[in-house]
Amino acid sequence: MRHANDRRIWLNLRDAFPHPYTGADAKRFLARVREMEPQTFYAIAIGPEAVGGIGYTLHTEVERISAEIGYWLGVGYWGRGSMTAALRGATRIAFESHPDLRRLYAVPYAGNLASARVLEKVGYHLEGRMRESAIKDGVVVDQLLYAKLRDE
Repeated sequence: MRHANDRRIWLNLRDAFPHPYTGADAKRFLARVREMEPQTFYAIAIGPEAVGGIGYTLHTEVERISAEIGYWLGVGYWGRGSMTAALRGATRIAFESHPDLRRLYAVPYAGNLASARVLEKVGYHLEGRMRESAIKDGVVVDQLLYAKLRDE
């Protein structure tokens, strides 16, 4: 909760991630994750402390071969390679755990250059820019579309 309750993190995430992030928010999230089947959300731990989170959302219907991946990391841990390692591991787990999954993708806001760099380091490819596709904190923003295929 301490790491999640930071406006700088919230500005790079979907609005489903609340700000301020309270103890009640943390308890609700953990309860939801405990019930999740299959398990697709994970804590990012440095030593004994959870300092971030990473997860993927499996799609259904015609997009059942795709999943969206998302992540966040406490500000004090930015720039240390932790997110690159976590994304590499979560990507591997997703493809190993779901044999029909062919594609993982992420849609960071265009201004989040650090997230774009992490995705590129792990082998995700920039497929395009979705112009004026989201609104965050009252500002209309572009999103980038990055993806990695199973065979890459």
